[in-house]
Order: sequence, then structure tokens, then C-alpha cells
Amino acid sequence: MVIATTTIVPSRVETLSCSGIQSIPKEYVRPKEELTSIGDIFEEEKKDDGPQVPTIDLKDISSKDPEVRAKAIQELNNAAMEWGVMHLVNHGISDELLNRVKVAGDTFFQFPIEEKEKYANDQASGNVQGYGSKLANNASGQLEWEDYFFHLIFPEDKRDMSIWPKTPTDYIPSVSEYSKELRDLATRILSALSLALGLEEGRLEKEVGGLEELHLQLKINYYPKCPQPELALGVEAHTDVSALTFILHNMVPGLQLFYEGKWVTAKCVPNSIIMHIGDTIEILSNGKYKSILHRGLVNKEKVRISWAVFCEPPKEKIILKPLPDVVTESDPARYPPRTFAQHIHHKLFRKDEDVNSPVTNNQSD
Repeated sequence: MVIATTTIVPSRVETLSCSGIQSIPKEYVRPKEELTSIGDIFEEEKKDDGPQVPTIDLKDISSKDPEVRAKAIQELNNAAMEWGVMHLVNHGISDELLNRVKVAGDTFFQFPIEEKEKYANDQASGNVQGYGSKLANNASGQLEWEDYFFHLIFPEDKRDMSIWPKTPTDYIPSVSEYSKELRDLATRILSALSLALGLEEGRLEKEVGGLEELHLQLKINYYPKCPQPELALGVEAHTDVSALTFILHNMVPGLQLFYEGKWVTAKCVPNSIIMHIGDTIEILSNGKYKSILHRGLVNKEKVRISWAVFCEPPKEKIILKPLPDVVTESDPARYPPRTFAQHIHHKLFRKDEDVNSPVTNNQSD
């Protein structure tokens, strides 16, 4: 196995992927302790033995029949408690709209890099919306094998339309419509989880900001072909800081979840939306719902694209802490009160020194 020692890293991973290199720069090579767990994602996805990410049918989640609805809510509750991630089917968003969103994003990333650079963000100045690639934020200078496009899509009055791609022409209409549908889906999920926790139906939604303050951030992740996928990661292991995360993808496998001490590869389930419980809901539920550790693998055969929408509470207006209703003498509060901004800061700057935190690192769950 040859590992390149060059330190020349182009600004975009796509440029690197298309350059014809046989060995990836050392900035993209994962630490030795990680390499033993990185396998061939296509072989991993074929495995039917062992635990599988649950598939939850939402068709009865709003049923008028109390018994039917209660059964659907219980299935969602079980998946949120045991896994914290699931494939949602019969979610109410049309296949036609999902396909439009994917075609629009895929088309944007097929444009020449020079065209995409017109939408480049400026992370150094704090402007994270737009086209970008991860800049190293750790001591080792580790980089991830992905480019992305990131922007706020809901509420509508918070959007910066100057950063939305003008081409393809269906990008703005399809993503706008999708954001409304997804916001409705978030309400249905939060209502069901509230009831499952024994709370009033609108409680969790209120606690994460409600219709006005819960922000939906879209991140289109573009994972180019990688000449040495056994050495790299598209996204390193992490938990989402969001309340909920909804993910579409182009049916190329890559998502892995750390479940019961092992990495489990998510299957590609047609017309489903993957949903993660994020740190915010884990904190509010006092750990009853799991924000699972996950990562993204890459491959040398196919480009992988995913559309992740993070439903995030306001950064400063709300104090995140376990709700009094779910805290008992035998199950005291597991998380200290923090704003969402403080939680993000805590994860960024205390990840290495606080590896046993149930939010920072869910390997202990």
C-alpha cells in the first residue's frame, strides 16, 4: 500500500479526484486506528447478517384511529430509542419532488468547477453558506473527501437568495417546495416523539424553536471517486448537533452507523428518507433518544451525493437541557444547560478531551 507524502492539496476534492492521482495526499489519510474499520462499502452494503437500520412506515403516524396511531408512534419511538436513525417510508413527500431535488443538485455539481466557484463561501470570514470544501479544524490537519453546497432553506424570510444557484432553473422551485414539505414532516415527527415521551403534542417543537425559529439548513455533500477509499473518509465519525436531520442520497451506499460497538452500513432503500435524531433531541429527552455516531465512506467506482437537511434550534434564544418531565430521581439530568451555540463550541473544542460525553461521542451508548 502506497501512501503519498505530498502536502499539496487543491482547493476542491473534485479537482484532486479528476487529476489522475493514484495516491491521496497525506492530509486525507485517516489515523491508523481508524483504517482497520474501513472496508469496501459495496461489499459491506450486501451483508444481510447482523443488525440493520430500521425502516419506519409513517403512513399511520397521523391516523384518526387512536390505536392505529399509537402503534405507529410506538414503532417510531422504539427506533429513536434503540438506534436514533431510521429509513422513513410513506413519509408523505412525493417521489416526483424528491427526484426533482436530486436532479437539481446533481446537475449543479456536474457544472465545471469554475462555474461552481461563483458560489464559493468564505469560511475564514464566517460566511459558511455556499460552495465549499472542509478546512481542517483539528491539530492533525485532517481533511475529508468531499465538496459541498450549504445554505439555509427555511424559514423563507431568513433565506439569502443571492447564494441559491440560478441554474439549473428548477433548483430554486424544487428546493423551496421540498423545504416546506420537510418542515411539515419535522412537525409530525416532533409531535409523535413528544407523545411517546408522555409530553403534550407540541412540546418538542416548541422547545426547538417552533415554526419561526427552527432553521432548516441544506448541505449537499458531493463525494468524488477516491483512488484509495480504504484510506479516506467522506465524513469523519460524528453526531449531528441538530434536532433532526433528514437525508436523501443518490442510491450509492456510504453511510455507516456505530451500533453496539460495530460499524453498520445503511442499506439503500428506494424512495425513503433517512432520519437522524440529533444531539438537541437527545439532550431534551435526557438520553432516551439517541444521537448516533455515524460516518461516510467513499469508493473508487461511483460518485456519491447526499442531501442532508439539519433542523436546528436558534443559537442563543433557547437553553438546551433535559426537560423536567423526563428527569427523575433514578434518572437525573445527564446534560448541563447550554445554548445551541455553546453546545456546538463544546463539541468543537472539547471533543478530544471529553471523549466519554454521551453527546460528544456516542460510542459509549
